[in-house]
Amino acid sequence: MPVPVVTHKITEDRQSLLIQKPTSGLYVASAIRVPGDKSISHRALMLGALATGETQIQGLLLGEDPRSTAECFRALGAEISELNTELVWVRGIGLGQLLEPNDILNAGNSGTTMRLMLGILASHPGRFFTVTGDSSLRSRPMSRVVKPLQQMGATIWGRKANSLAPLAIQGQQLKPITYNSPIASAQVKSCILLAGLMTEGETTVTEPALSRDHSERMLKAFGAEVIVDSQTNSATIVGPAKLQGQSVIVPGDISSAAFWLVAGAIVPDSELLIENVGVNPTRTGILEALGMMGADIKLENERIVAGEPVADLRVRHSKLKACQIGGEIIPRLIDEIPILAVAAVFAEGTTVIRDAAELRVKESDRIAVMANQLNRMGAKITELPDGLEITGGTPLTGTDVDSHTDHRIAMSLAIAALNADGTTTVNGAEAAAISYPDFTTTLQQICGQD
Repeated sequence: MPVPVVTHKITEDRQSLLIQKPTSGLYVASAIRVPGDKSISHRALMLGALATGETQIQGLLLGEDPRSTAECFRALGAEISELNTELVWVRGIGLGQLLEPNDILNAGNSGTTMRLMLGILASHPGRFFTVTGDSSLRSRPMSRVVKPLQQMGATIWGRKANSLAPLAIQGQQLKPITYNSPIASAQVKSCILLAGLMTEGETTVTEPALSRDHSERMLKAFGAEVIVDSQTNSATIVGPAKLQGQSVIVPGDISSAAFWLVAGAIVPDSELLIENVGVNPTRTGILEALGMMGADIKLENERIVAGEPVADLRVRHSKLKACQIGGEIIPRLIDEIPILAVAAVFAEGTTVIRDAAELRVKESDRIAVMANQLNRMGAKITELPDGLEITGGTPLTGTDVDSHTDHRIAMSLAIAALNADGTTTVNGAEAAAISYPDFTTTLQQICGQD
């Protein structure tokens, strides 16, 4: 009887993944589907809650972050059915009609929930809201959305000069602004556009590079007037808007697919088909970066589903080579850099990732944690202030590593372990449930375990 490649170890509220590469070798092969796109799931729940009428959502991500969004908007008066992947309905309360909750709103670990919701809450006059999150979220910077909201007339209080949660918001009638964002951030852009839904006139956000555009697409679908200028990387919303409930089909999350793309690329003799993945061009930086490294990835069955481009992705093992990653591509792959670092470990030459200082204020300091944990396995990685320098080609050896309660770190280390000699123990593996509750099951599937 062969020894399982992937096994669980559970102690109290902590989970560990034990990944043991067989001495005879390992390859991964399967056709799989990934959970619904997290960014689209958040926005479907939020806009459904603000719209008039019923919104129906198929393929919603069942991770902890969208659950936090659903709980917050239930507390604000929207009716949201039990979350599932088949069909979730949201009976909206109407734009401007959110109720003042009788308790603190808890965004959990979700920066998207908190930052986008701040724009919505700040624009509801005469109501008072308090928002908090878990210990990780309470340490993450909120000034990047608080400051432009204050320019619009918002009243927001918080720790460290209104930059850290818990945050208190006194809703106001906001005024439109033209905001030049110092960073390319879909959360900043979306927060301001959502705040502009009830202002009189045009609210514009301009970015130094194009960030993901799910908010613009979905706001248009729900009936808002949105003007996009790709030449200047700007988006404008014309208020006051009217939103009408819609039918939303959520494609598979390319951020989740990225783990399997790298697994298929680095593990010898492997081939994976990842079906129904969203390939919105503002999110496909990972495909471009892996392409620069020589990964064998094909897009099949390309189509448009509910306004979003979708395809099946086929990846085969290939010899990877180092590349330079930075500049305008970074906003389009910021969440995928941890798993991209794993690919670089197995690429010939030295890969340099720059312009990604944003990674230091995610769920963990992803630059420091990925360098430290992969180096424990034998990698050769040097931290840069804004990225990583990775010398590939050094074999990895299994050891104990830790997720630092960061879902993308946990999953990236598990993929690295597939190509490491011996046994790797990924401690804190329960963090994967933030965005990918079935990660371990899928990992076992591609390794040939039932």
